[in-house]
Amino acid sequence: MSKYQAGTYTGEAPKVWPAKVNQIPKEIFGDAALFEEELKKIFYGDTWHVVGHTAEVPNIGDFKTFDLGRVPLLIARGKDNQVRVFFNSCTHRGNQLETSVSGNRKEFECPYHRWLFSLDGALAACPGSKEFAPDFKQENFGLVELKTDQYLGLILVTMGKNTPPLKEWLGDIVPLTLSALLGGDGRLKLLGYQKVRYVSNWKGYNDNDGYHGGLLHTAFRMLNFQGGSGSQPMSVNGHWVIEAELKPAQNSGFLNDPSLIDFKVADPKRGSLVVQLYPMTVMVKHMDVINLRFAIARSHDVTEVHYAYFAHEDDSEELVQHRIRQSSNLLGPCGMVSMEDAAVFQRIHIGNHTPGVAEFQKGVVSLSELSLDMKQSDETGNLPRWEHYRKVMGFKREGEQ
Repeated sequence: MSKYQAGTYTGEAPKVWPAKVNQIPKEIFGDAALFEEELKKIFYGDTWHVVGHTAEVPNIGDFKTFDLGRVPLLIARGKDNQVRVFFNSCTHRGNQLETSVSGNRKEFECPYHRWLFSLDGALAACPGSKEFAPDFKQENFGLVELKTDQYLGLILVTMGKNTPPLKEWLGDIVPLTLSALLGGDGRLKLLGYQKVRYVSNWKGYNDNDGYHGGLLHTAFRMLNFQGGSGSQPMSVNGHWVIEAELKPAQNSGFLNDPSLIDFKVADPKRGSLVVQLYPMTVMVKHMDVINLRFAIARSHDVTEVHYAYFAHEDDSEELVQHRIRQSSNLLGPCGMVSMEDAAVFQRIHIGNHTPGVAEFQKGVVSLSELSLDMKQSDETGNLPRWEHYRKVMGFKREGEQ
């Protein structure tokens, strides 16, 4: 039985990480000071972050706003059809440039002093410029553009100086599953969003596993989704992939319209595809649902998630309607398949405000060495992610020099 020694618990992140690879210190979920370090080392550091998909801004002038940690971003498609990501901040006095979550603009105007920016970020006009400072040059005051890359329509940015090339960062295990998840070529069409804020640390939101599916989710048991085979490979830099078989369900009267759970185009043998890119992007193709979850770490105890749903550009209208029905009913914060997750995220956050460690069990074969290949129903798929997190944040294991 684990014991708590009175007087040792502070609620702050420990200076030393447990020696056993299957133990995670609970304090890291609720430490506000640690969150500030995470912003610097992870969210503003040398990693790529998914901030959207080109299908969200399909036309010239389309834009969406998003946040990377506390940094506001403006994502826009220019007249040259290129998608760019800027800091959502006027280069004059720092005023937030665009307040709408999405829309279409011919240009972006700051309301404070009417500075006007073109879709490619150039400063097009600035009233009173004849009386500006002697060193002012209009061409030097365009919107600040982030380093950006794309993969099958995914828009990724980094604020780090030494971030590896995107292909290297994705590694070998992600591309094949991610390609299948994104319709083979990434040519998607946005269907809509569900947006939610969880009272949960971002790491608790991400600390999901293959063990809980048939145990937590009633729909998994009713549909016999936990009965198939699959795989769960990981990468050393924290990416996670699940491919799982979903056996076509035999409706037992729990649905008035069983067509809701039909497989129209998905192969049940690869019925559930999940790609989780470090640090906090989750993408799912479950049955015929294509769901990208764009997440924002708001604070040490608030995580915001935009559940975005897509069809493929070549889908028939009938298939689009089928995807809409499955998307709005099965997945997401209130989906019939995944609704229990929202409660668990918060309960993880509450429960981890106690001393001690969270200890993984199912699939653990060594207390000193990590595996990168697990069975579908193991809970150890996140341990390589935790190891990558530990190294990035600079925590030393107990006994490590």
